[in-house]
Amino acid sequence: MVREQAVRTELPVDQILEGECVAAMKRLPDACVDLVFADPPYNLQLGGELTRPDNSRVDGVDAEWDQIGGFDDYDLFTWAWLEQVRRVLKPNGAIWVIGSYHNIFRVGGILQDAGFWILNDIIWRKSNPMPNFKGTRFTNAHETLIWAAKTKDARPTFNYAAMKALNDGVQMRSDWTLPICTGAERLKDAEGRKAHPTQKPEALLHRVLLSTTSPGDIVLDPFFGTGATGAAAKRLGRRYIGIERDPGYVRLARDRLAAISAARPGSIDVTQSKRAEPRIPFGNLVEAGLLRPGDTLYCPNGKRTARVRADGSIIAGGEAGSIHQVGARVQQAPACNGWTFWHIRGKAGLTPIDALREKVRAEMRA
Repeated sequence: MVREQAVRTELPVDQILEGECVAAMKRLPDACVDLVFADPPYNLQLGGELTRPDNSRVDGVDAEWDQIGGFDDYDLFTWAWLEQVRRVLKPNGAIWVIGSYHNIFRVGGILQDAGFWILNDIIWRKSNPMPNFKGTRFTNAHETLIWAAKTKDARPTFNYAAMKALNDGVQMRSDWTLPICTGAERLKDAEGRKAHPTQKPEALLHRVLLSTTSPGDIVLDPFFGTGATGAAAKRLGRRYIGIERDPGYVRLARDRLAAISAARPGSIDVTQSKRAEPRIPFGNLVEAGLLRPGDTLYCPNGKRTARVRADGSIIAGGEAGSIHQVGARVQQAPACNGWTFWHIRGKAGLTPIDALREKVRAEMRA
């Protein structure tokens, strides 16, 4: 623990590193960040100026930073920055990459070739997309995010219960409807024009960081732009490292972040998933006297029963084993959550044994 704290103090946390992303990441130590959010260049390769029906010019993505070259050039560029991302991620770290149809499929393939393990693809459905002015294609109303673990065996953070709470108690789906960045959030230059053509809404970054990081985690954004990742991180009590090559964007991002107050302790607590709770073996209930050898357990409808044994196993007819094993066998099912399947009978009727486990956890927290 002391050693990890020492490493963290050496990192440029809550700073923006001005420069090219690969070179800047090479200066970071191995396995030093918890999450990476990457919004790499789309490499649009637009063919000429885009105009509206009234011949006014559309302010599209035509900056020099988005012009990487052909497909081979873009692939080499992607390999280079992903190689550094993989090095700086902790063993249980993960990456989010966002892109459009121009680049996300190439990035996704390279992610897999580089050894990352894709967990989800998320469709960000824009509630207010830019129309297709030429009328030659469908309106491009979404972008794709890929969430991938560093390796197949990694166990990255996922705050499932918090996402369910954010979605009014319903399991969060992989299609997110959010507006593009507009209004006061959209940063403007001195002439009043939007400062960055692909500025992402903080609402999108809020959901990404809330779902896949914990307070105090370090989030790296190698294409920091005007700092949406840093803004969301600061509001949620996360640390950030931003990398940005454009001096103008760096100035805007620093001013933006300086105006944001850091999260106050206690304001960033979220609903915890059961998986985040300490593991309680069923035998602990017997040791604690909450259940005694010989006590009877019941299935939800009370028709199947099992008897508790002194070693924390249970027996039902000729089947003996853990609460999960026996629960699966009596149902002839491939698996069973014994904590919710088996019940005890009391004055109020049948109650899942999970209530007893929660009692033990409450005593541990006290």
